[in-house]
Amino acid sequence: MELRHLRYCVALAEVQNFTRAAERTHVTQSTLSHQIKQLEDELDVTLFNRDGKSVSLTQAGRDFVDTITPILKQVDAAVGALKASPDQLTGELRIAATHSFNVQLIPQCLAAFMEKFPQVKVIVEELSGDQIAQGLENGTLDLGISYRPAVPRGLWFEPLFNEELKLIMSPTHPLAKRKRVRMVELNGLPLALLTRNFSTRQLLDECFEAAGAEPQVVAEMNAISPMVELVRRTHLCSIVSDNALSGEPCLVAVALENPTPIRTPGLLWNRNHDRPLATRYMANIIRELALQGQPR
Repeated sequence: MELRHLRYCVALAEVQNFTRAAERTHVTQSTLSHQIKQLEDELDVTLFNRDGKSVSLTQAGRDFVDTITPILKQVDAAVGALKASPDQLTGELRIAATHSFNVQLIPQCLAAFMEKFPQVKVIVEELSGDQIAQGLENGTLDLGISYRPAVPRGLWFEPLFNEELKLIMSPTHPLAKRKRVRMVELNGLPLALLTRNFSTRQLLDECFEAAGAEPQVVAEMNAISPMVELVRRTHLCSIVSDNALSGEPCLVAVALENPTPIRTPGLLWNRNHDRPLATRYMANIIRELALQGQPR
């Protein structure tokens, strides 16, 4: 069985006429008829009913065509990606990332992407993980950079790397000179944390429970930047990733253990939607930078 057999089969299924199918595939009618018969013999099944000039799919033929049609589309898309040059790539790319990745990773990836594909307009939004999942689900986003969603919702998640969360504080805090802090030591400690609807907060609550610690959460916020600023201006601590700090002045980050809170960021897209070339190129750039470690 060769690829051309499948293309002839789909063409005949669409027009249900040997003459028109032959014209569409740029072969003679006799060649098309012979190739379809070859395919049926190889599969040992009748794909088309032939009644004079009338042609119709059998049930087996319909099942076969329904299966191979999306495969042929993927093959065509892959071939198109190989042939396309950066100068030919146009259109829009709509991506979204949570704050941690929007600080350094996205600008770095965006700069590399725009240098290669200057004709593509890139629209970037900073959203929560849940908002990213919703945007991918309803088609308003092409690609997301976030953490694995609690509810899959028809999304595909590709892990990139593991990310350790750390305790942050001012340099004058009693824990600032420590190299590591056990989670149980956070019992009763005044903290500023994300609100409970964030997956990061849910992870931290699980770590607190596992360690038998109950910190004093005196501030809950729905954004990381103001939370980090609050820590910088007070004697509160918080727990964030290194990426979220982005070189914040006057802050110290200390590793946590027993257990160490670890998240896995990754790429998110809708498994039911076609991925445009621009989306695949951006995903490749993000993968490459992720392999190099944390963004510079």
